[in-house]
Amino acid sequence: MSWQPIILTLELAGLTTVILLIVGTPLAWWLARSGAWWKEAVATVVALPLVLPPTVLGFYLLMLLGPNGPGGWLASLWGARSMAFTFEGLVIGSVLYSMPFVVQPIRNAFEAFGDRPLEAAATLRASPLDTFFTVAVPLARRGFLTGAVLGFAHTMGEFGVVLMIGGNIPGQTKVLSVAIYDYVETLQWDEAHLLAGGMLVFSFTVILTMMMLEKRIGRGGR
Repeated sequence: MSWQPIILTLELAGLTTVILLIVGTPLAWWLARSGAWWKEAVATVVALPLVLPPTVLGFYLLMLLGPNGPGGWLASLWGARSMAFTFEGLVIGSVLYSMPFVVQPIRNAFEAFGDRPLEAAATLRASPLDTFFTVAVPLARRGFLTGAVLGFAHTMGEFGVVLMIGGNIPGQTKVLSVAIYDYVETLQWDEAHLLAGGMLVFSFTVILTMMMLEKRIGRGGR
């Protein structure tokens, strides 16, 4: 059994989670604090991957990342033809596909503590940026933990989207879920059992750890 798909999947999940925390945090803050009438339309777009079939999302991402889409133009800047069937394309697809799993918990955490802590910080002449990092972020730490864990775990288990936009290129786009599919197709049951069982144990451990950490954080915040 090759370790390459496991390492590639861990790299993809780690990078995707970092990007989602960087991009998703200000988006979640805006969704939680904005009074714009159209913010729920934005929230709906963010949540679409929860209900869209992976093949639908994968198809449109393939069009966007392909040679005739924006991804093709972007890839031409460094001499490539397309961002489809590349690791970079997998990262873009994973960020979009896992976004609701990160944004929604953080948004919920921002909404949970209400206006009073922020108003108290304002009376002490804290700047909006100071208030965000010293008040809002610590109070929302449970949401950040949940979002990071769910985003990482969801990316680890992706199949439909990554197969459509990444294909099955060893060392570049052949992630763990695709490797399991390959083993099943070629009737290599032992290898498929090993990887699938590992993913089952990983998923159970992630969820159990998240629940225990959330409980500890909740007690610490009292």
